[in-house]
Amino acid sequence: MTETTLTATRVGDTYAAQLAEFSDEWAEIHRQQAVLDTRKARLLARSAAYADAFADATVPAIFPPAERQALSRRSTCAALAMATRIPERTIQRATNDAERLVNEAPAVLESLEAGRISVRHAQVIIDQLSDVPAAGRAVFLDRVLVVAERTTAAGLRTSARVLRERLHPESITARATRSEADRRVEFEPEADGMAWVHLFTTAPIAQGIIERVEAAASESRAAGYTRTCAQLQADALAALALTGVTPEDVMSSPVLPHPIEVQEHIKPTVQITVPALSMAGVSDAPAMLDGYGPIDPETAARIAVNAPSFTRILVQPETGAVLSVGRNQYRVPADLQRAVRLRDGTCRAPGCGRRARACDLDHSVAWEDGGTTDVGNLACLCRHHHRMKHLPGWNLDHGPGGVLDWTTPDGKHHRTEPDPAPF
Repeated sequence: MTETTLTATRVGDTYAAQLAEFSDEWAEIHRQQAVLDTRKARLLARSAAYADAFADATVPAIFPPAERQALSRRSTCAALAMATRIPERTIQRATNDAERLVNEAPAVLESLEAGRISVRHAQVIIDQLSDVPAAGRAVFLDRVLVVAERTTAAGLRTSARVLRERLHPESITARATRSEADRRVEFEPEADGMAWVHLFTTAPIAQGIIERVEAAASESRAAGYTRTCAQLQADALAALALTGVTPEDVMSSPVLPHPIEVQEHIKPTVQITVPALSMAGVSDAPAMLDGYGPIDPETAARIAVNAPSFTRILVQPETGAVLSVGRNQYRVPADLQRAVRLRDGTCRAPGCGRRARACDLDHSVAWEDGGTTDVGNLACLCRHHHRMKHLPGWNLDHGPGGVLDWTTPDGKHHRTEPDPAPF
């Protein structure tokens, strides 16, 4: 054996030993994480049980029993969410999953605690279990857990879906009809002036949309457009959505017209916050599009041109003070309402991102208790947090400048402050 070969062997042995150390530590970290995920599940399940047990004692009797339990659970989830700066809906979903895991799938929880599966595996199983009737759950869990302990979460997702289908006593037609009730559209802002629009609908409609978009993109590509296929598909879907069916079409005819038959664009009503110097053309500071965030000044100008009605909010660039909110928006709300909504932007409960325009205007000190109707005593609260604020154990103090100090039933304090003008 040559010296070069001996050196390579030693290097190889050193690398293999180091790699073994890395992989062992990596596996141990994942095992510890699985133990922590198990603790989380058990804690959330216990918190839900306590919320149910104490609902009658913590929620006023003016609410019916079922609503008292729901409010008690939401109050508990809100306190946990505020303590960790996690969205309430995330805590609510995690609590529901934890209850299923602890109460309906203890063997899965045991496998997670032992580190044989990850929390992603457990989530896949729970997602599929939620639609398996009680009679078939034991067999489903026995079989799916065997698969989970020897494959990835992605591989398990496919296997679990097939297994659920085989064991499900109810026809897929009945389940599909029930699932159609969950169809929806969701908006997700992204960076640099971009955003996602998610559509959850039936598989045939989704497939039909994709095929139509792909066909339109192919035709444009064949016509000589130099944009990429992905860009053309995105542009085709945007064009179909914005030049397609309008609310007026739906109201005038029970039969929806073919999108190509509709020529009028859907006109937006928008609210844009623009630094004063940008409007004067001497600054390129971004504008703010309500419900999204920062956009470039040119895009803001184009939106303003196309919108039949919009509120332009000019802000002083150094202090962020509102200079003007305009007067040309249709059905303009009262000046006081607008001032509070502009100041708050979203619901003022810690962690809540519901837009101010969809919130209640709440008197921090109730009117019947001597509270005044002014900027210093009004705040935007979504309907959920508006109701929750009045539950025993919750307290809200409204300080100068719109600062809100919240106290949760567990005695913890959380502060929210109005966001200053962004630029």
